[in-house]
Amino acid sequence: MGLVGETVDSIKSIQIRQLLTQAIRLGMIVTSALIIWKALICVTGSDSLVVVVLSESMEPGFQRGDILFLHMSKDPIRAGEIVVFNIDGRDIPIVHRVIMVHERENTGEVDVLTKGDNNPEDDRLLYAKGQLWLNRHHIMGRAVGFLPYVGWVTIIMTEKPIIKYILIGTLGLLVISSKD
Repeated sequence: MGLVGETVDSIKSIQIRQLLTQAIRLGMIVTSALIIWKALICVTGSDSLVVVVLSESMEPGFQRGDILFLHMSKDPIRAGEIVVFNIDGRDIPIVHRVIMVHERENTGEVDVLTKGDNNPEDDRLLYAKGQLWLNRHHIMGRAVGFLPYVGWVTIIMTEKPIIKYILIGTLGLLVISSKD
């Protein structure tokens, strides 16, 4: 019959009680993952634990598809650090290196200027109109580690959404049809 036919037969033979049990198990797995994610956000101090490098702007240090792990501490940001930041009015975070730090004498707050390692100029053209520096609230976190190429899964699913839907559907069918 084939794998698809067996899966369909398996789903048809599931009783309501089994279906509810599987749904509750799936809910517990999702809830546990969310709790762990939120706990790690509290520990790292960053709104996002990981980001995927989406462009070639940080080559040769980081390639497109690398996953960066983030941490945000109270320590001042220094030149040379790799930070992930958001620009006002943009949804996608940017991963670039801090090339200059400007400390305000009256408040002690630090503003930073960034640049992609593979870019010829600084990021002022990327910032919001009239903005010359990034403030602390723009910074999502500092890169503290990375996994090469693992982020390609995210890039592929973003660029080709049909793959994401097929994967989610397949996983859902596997959870529902398991006889545990």
